[in-house]
Amino acid sequence: MGGTFYVNTKKNSKHLWIIPVYGIFYMLSFSFLENHVVDHREIIQSRLDDLIPFSEIFVIPYFLWFLYIAATVIYFALFQKNIKDYYHLIATLAIGMTLFLVISLLWPNGHTLRPRSFERDNIFVDMVRYLYTIDTPTNIFPSIHVFNSVACCIAIRSSSALKKHRILQTCVFLLTVSIVMATVFLKQHTIIDVIAALVLNLICFQLIYKYQSILAFIKSLGEKRKKKIFHSDIF
Repeated sequence: MGGTFYVNTKKNSKHLWIIPVYGIFYMLSFSFLENHVVDHREIIQSRLDDLIPFSEIFVIPYFLWFLYIAATVIYFALFQKNIKDYYHLIATLAIGMTLFLVISLLWPNGHTLRPRSFERDNIFVDMVRYLYTIDTPTNIFPSIHVFNSVACCIAIRSSSALKKHRILQTCVFLLTVSIVMATVFLKQHTIIDVIAALVLNLICFQLIYKYQSILAFIKSLGEKRKKKIFHSDIF
C-alpha cells in the first residue's frame, strides 16, 4: 500500500495471537449457532425491503468482502507501524462480532426475503445460488458484512500511513458502499440489519477511536462539578 513494506516483528511475536485465537472462537461459535435448532426465530423485515429489487450483480462485491477483510487485517497486523491502529481495528471487529454472537444466541432471528425463483439465468445467478446454499438467512442482526466492512474502512481512513493515498481511500470507500448495498440487493439482509450495524459502527468509533475526546469531556465535567462545589462551600 505504497512504499516499502515494513514488518513489525516485535508486534508479530507479542500481539498476533489475538487473531487466530479469536478467529477459532468465532468460527466455532458461529457454527454452533447455525446448526442449533430453536423453537422460534424472530422474523426481521420492513416495508422498505420489499421495495428493493433483487440484483445478482451485487454478488461480486459481496464475495469480495472476504478478501477485503482478510487483506485489511493482514496489513494492520504485519505492515502497520503504528500498533495503536492495529489495536483499534482488532478491538472494533471483536466487539461487533462478539455482540453479534450474543444477540444471535439470546434472540434467534432471520428473514424470508430470498426469491423462490430467479427471472434470469447467468453466472452471477449461479453464484447467488451457491451463496444461498452455504449461508442461511438466519442470525442476521446486525449485519456482520456491513459492520466489518465499515470497520475496515474506518481503520484505513484513520491510519496515518494510509491517509495520503487518495486513490486507495476512494477505492476502499466505494468497495465498502457496494458491499453494504449488496447485503440488501442480494436479499441476504434487511435494512434493519444494515442500520443496526451502522449504529454499532458509530458507537465503536466513538468509544475506540475517540476515547480521548470522551475522557477529556468527562474530565471537564468533573472539573466543573468541583468548581461548583468549591463556590457553594465559599458562599
